[in-house]
Amino acid sequence: MTGMRVRAGLFSDEEGSTMPLILGYLVLAISLVFVCVCATDLYIAQKRLDSTADAAALAGADGFRVQVDGDAVRAELDDTEIAAQAAAVLGVLDDGVQLVTAGSPDGISARVTVRTTWSPPLLSALVPSMITIESTGTSRTAFE
Repeated sequence: MTGMRVRAGLFSDEEGSTMPLILGYLVLAISLVFVCVCATDLYIAQKRLDSTADAAALAGADGFRVQVDGDAVRAELDDTEIAAQAAAVLGVLDDGVQLVTAGSPDGISARVTVRTTWSPPLLSALVPSMITIESTGTSRTAFE
């Protein structure tokens, strides 16, 4: 009978035993929210960079020259004009985006690649501090 009393005495005082468990789950939940906030910010930064690359490519596709070959009239893109138009768009935006390449692979399409550096909105050891992201936009010119 004394063995039962000793065992009951050990387990009768359970006050505070859930506190470490609650603190552990709280740290885990805060870490998860933190990583999700950073991932969402990275996704939004990538989409913003995609839009910038598309705008620069669209502006580059407007820098065409009209070529007349007999009865046919066509638009031809020049790499330097594409780069100048894309740089002008990036200069107006002025948000730290760098022009990597700008050119025309086929004479009727403008392809522009831009780059920027993303840093997390909240400093943490869970997320890398500086990530370089790139985006490429392509736009075709049509002349009718």
